[in-house]
Formats: sequence, structure tokens, C-alpha cells
Amino acid sequence: MNNHSLGGNWLKNISYIDDWTSWLEGFEFYQPVTVRFSETDMFGHLNNTVPFIYFEQARIAFLHEKGFMADWAEKGAKSIPVVADLQCDYLKQVFFNEKLRIYVKVGRVGSSSVDIHYLGRNEAGDICFTGRGTMVQILLETGKGLAWTEEERERLLGSGHALSPRHRK
Repeated sequence: MNNHSLGGNWLKNISYIDDWTSWLEGFEFYQPVTVRFSETDMFGHLNNTVPFIYFEQARIAFLHEKGFMADWAEKGAKSIPVVADLQCDYLKQVFFNEKLRIYVKVGRVGSSSVDIHYLGRNEAGDICFTGRGTMVQILLETGKGLAWTEEERERLLGSGHALSPRHRK
């Protein structure tokens, strides 16, 4: 993945990014999206709420690829994921019909939470927006966090899990 453009502001200070070069290296999985007309505002650019929808779409595809969604979606499931917080930093305007890649990676795994990072790039490779969010696995019965097993932690961190070719860099 090239690092060539951040809308003219490569060194923008974003709290969850200590070093841009190493942060960008960790992204492999992506979900392609095309900006729909209904996702633009009266000025013709992507509405500021839409990247959160793209994050959700990419996060679900990422977790499905990691083998999590089937268990959580199963009828009678004992646990589910909930998003505890989510943020987006906008770096470059995006317009109708642009093709984007929404990259997803795990930033950190806690006892029952996972910090997920996002990167939106256009076809030219420009970084349009970045984001992060915390997702917590909870028990449906109690609403309290359910610790990840060691096997789940390994899946989240990518140990030994191959990504499908259509979702690689």
C-alpha cells in the first residue's frame, strides 16, 4: 500500500496514530465500496455520517473473514458484539461514484474488547479518512463483557488466518 497522499497534510496529528508509516503497514483486509448518490450531501460530497456505515460494512466483512459472525448470528447465541465507541477523522473530500477501499485491522485486543482501526483510500491511493472504535463481546444474559478465549485472540490478531485474495492489499 503506498503512503503517498494525505490530502496535502501527511503529518496530521490523530490521537490513535503514533507513527503513520508503521500504522499504515498493518492494513491488509479491505472492503471495496462505491459512493452512492444518496450518500452525498447538497454540496456533492460524502455526508459526514457515511464513513461510519462503511466502517460497519467493512468490520462485519472482516469479522466474518476471521470466523466470528456465524457464532454471533446463530439463533440462541450466548454472546454478541457491541460497539462501545467509534470515531472518524476526515482528511480529504469524497464525491459521488468514487471507488474506495475501507481497510480494517485490529489495533489492540483487551480482555473482552477489541480496538479496531479503519482507513479509507480512494483509487489514487489518497487517504480520505481514518477511524477507530472499540467493540466489546458481551453475554446476552447479563450484558457484561465476555473474555476472549486464547483461540479468539489469535484469530483477531491474525495468527495463522489467511485473508481471501479479493481482500488483500
